Amino acid sequence: MTQPDPAENLREAATPGAGEVTATVIVNAPAATVFAAFTAWTKQSEWIPFTKVRVVEGDGGEGSLVEAVTAIGPAVLRDEMRVVRVDAPYEVRVVHCGKFLRGPGVLRCTPMENDRTQVVWHEWFHLPAGALGKVTWPFLWPGSKVSLKQALKRFATMVENGRLP
Repeated sequence: MTQPDPAENLREAATPGAGEVTATVIVNAPAATVFAAFTAWTKQSEWIPFTKVRVVEGDGGEGSLVEAVTAIGPAVLRDEMRVVRVDAPYEVRVVHCGKFLRGPGVLRCTPMENDRTQVVWHEWFHLPAGALGKVTWPFLWPGSKVSLKQALKRFATMVENGRLP
């Protein structure tokens, strides 16, 4: 039995899926500070609830594999992300390439006046279960958006209070 081609797996996962979620926040800090805080991967555990983040391969830069494990009671979700592009301090792109969560994601930091930064976090997930996934997504999406927005608000507060990076 032949092993799947990792490059082909990543190409397939990098195709945007039908599940799309975006959250935005303004952080009262310069873009370089905000970007450094976001790409301090293990620190994400401090502002993303129920989640432990670690770098599995690499140094956290391009080519690195980052794992986020979210556990709520007995439910555990493992998210593997390959860092595919880093354009500091403006953008980082990942591809969720695990068994369950798949699809591209991007975080953009746009500098604004008075050392403020607009952060936009955008994900395009492949929906599991074929037609069933497409039917259930509209019911799951609001919770996904609220969770992402709340995490970004916590992130902004921590950056502004000097707790990140």
